[in-house]
Amino acid sequence: MMENLINKKVEPFTVQAFHNGELKDVSESDLLGHWSVIFFYPADFTFVCPTELEDLSDHYEQFRKLNCELYSVSTDSAYVHKAWADASPNIAKIRYPMLSDSAAWLSRFFGVYIEATGQALRGTFIINPQGEVKAYEVHDLGIGRNAEELVRKVEAAQFVAEHGDQVCPAKWKPGAATLKPGLDLVGKL
Repeated sequence: MMENLINKKVEPFTVQAFHNGELKDVSESDLLGHWSVIFFYPADFTFVCPTELEDLSDHYEQFRKLNCELYSVSTDSAYVHKAWADASPNIAKIRYPMLSDSAAWLSRFFGVYIEATGQALRGTFIINPQGEVKAYEVHDLGIGRNAEELVRKVEAAQFVAEHGDQVCPAKWKPGAATLKPGLDLVGKL
């Protein structure tokens, strides 16, 4: 049975990352004070992964306007991330940190590690400024994700955090109507 991670606080960690042409350490404290998306993918130099990371890169400014930082994560080393950026123009344009989970601590903590292959499933986790998981989804290896939908989910999580008495219905976008749960809505939707 998969553990429920909603509202679970990210535990202390430190991993190496490739970011803006440099190697640096990233820890749980880097997730605090702003929204974060932790975006696991199976491996560098593969097929679906670069399409997802490029899609995130294309939407990066939207995430930044939401005070949200992206962290892509695979079990490859930070040196492999650098080599991939050197080899691929699509990966070279990435401006968010690419984390190395070579010890698989993050992959195991978030429940996406595949022991048999040493890789992570395609897991996406939205973390609030207090370091708590607010939303997540996990895909099988062959199913790519959509950054536009992820932006919408971050917007919805932020709205709910700010307006705790309201909820966001399906396909909600900023400016659209929300719902205020109560008996008056039961059976009317």
